[in-house]
Amino acid sequence: MSSGIFISIMAALAVGAMSPGPSFVVVSRIAISRSRLDGLAAAFGMGAGGVVFAVLALAGLTALLSQFEWLYVLLKVAGGAYLVYIAVNIWRSAGQPLEVSDTVNGNRAPRLSFMTALLTQLSNPKTIIVYASIFAALLPRTVPLSLIVALPLGVFVVEAGWYSIVAFAFSARHPRRLYLAAKSWIDRSAGVVMAGLGLRLILAGVSDR
Repeated sequence: MSSGIFISIMAALAVGAMSPGPSFVVVSRIAISRSRLDGLAAAFGMGAGGVVFAVLALAGLTALLSQFEWLYVLLKVAGGAYLVYIAVNIWRSAGQPLEVSDTVNGNRAPRLSFMTALLTQLSNPKTIIVYASIFAALLPRTVPLSLIVALPLGVFVVEAGWYSIVAFAFSARHPRRLYLAAKSWIDRSAGVVMAGLGLRLILAGVSDR
């Protein structure tokens, strides 16, 4: 019974992870503009962010957010502002020349890619509502200890696994060649998309007041 519940939850979360959004934009751009190792580091950052949300959902943070609506609004606005900040940086760097390779100078770049992805994942508080909704719909009233342990691990596998596929796909030679040929347009388009997602999150928070 527990295994069936676990598989159902993972399937639902996998569909959500594959939906296009800021996480996809960030991982694909890191993979294509830096290196495959950076892309994989970003994928692991997404997985770590998913684990944080899964633990918070299991701990009942959603009940706290529903009780203190101002806190949820604040998280939305702050998360949206962070996405806009990323968008501005992408736009400003659009015209700068870029040399990409599969070598990494030191360990700073993968760590930076990991943190960028982690903060992007955590910048959208709606994700914890999605996790909590799926958990509430599919988990039994009394959750077995095995599921409490398995769910965060499963979330990491789903999130990191999907974005690792994205990283491998976009760090291949042909996508890189296309990116370098049209870097300024691609970066500006990514910046506009990211800014739009951030502004949408901010407006959603303001309208919830």
